[in-house]
Amino acid sequence: MQPGGPCLRGKAANRKELAVERAAKKESVEQLNEVFKTTSVAIVAHYSGLTVAQMQKLRMQMKQAGASVKVSKNRLAKIALEGTDVAAIGSLLKGPTVIATSSDPVAAPKVAIEFAKANEKFVILGGSMGKTVLNVDSVKALASLPSLDELRGKIVGLLVAPATKLAQLSNAPAAKLARVIQAHASKGEAA
Repeated sequence: MQPGGPCLRGKAANRKELAVERAAKKESVEQLNEVFKTTSVAIVAHYSGLTVAQMQKLRMQMKQAGASVKVSKNRLAKIALEGTDVAAIGSLLKGPTVIATSSDPVAAPKVAIEFAKANEKFVILGGSMGKTVLNVDSVKALASLPSLDELRGKIVGLLVAPATKLAQLSNAPAAKLARVIQAHASKGEAA
């Protein structure tokens, strides 16, 4: 063989591919790390056996709820978890796993539990809310709570209710007076 022949060119091309692959992995780890740093809850589940259509449906439901779904190599996800509040989920990353995250502590668990009810192949393993580790029952309990938007709506309703009652009370005497006058007028016409 000649120096610089096809064998050496093949090795050089292979090195370039490895360098590109390493750069892609590093970028993936950095993106995941940023997601884990900004999330308040992370749910881990097995998804083996789900069809592409089912995964797309899960992604769509999560997106509508303000959550997201990540499928990553477990080794890379464990590296990305280092130094984050949700690092406790690292022990759950075994086998084909999906990680659902959201800034609303109820959004991801609620969608995950509903999706698991409809798809038996989607198995929730647990999760983390901040530094608190969640088992399956904790995830279910979290999913049963109202979302932040629902709580805000209830609070606004409670704040507006006294004003509405005051308006009704202030209008009530005038309405009663009008009914009394109407009743006397009706009696006068009948007589």
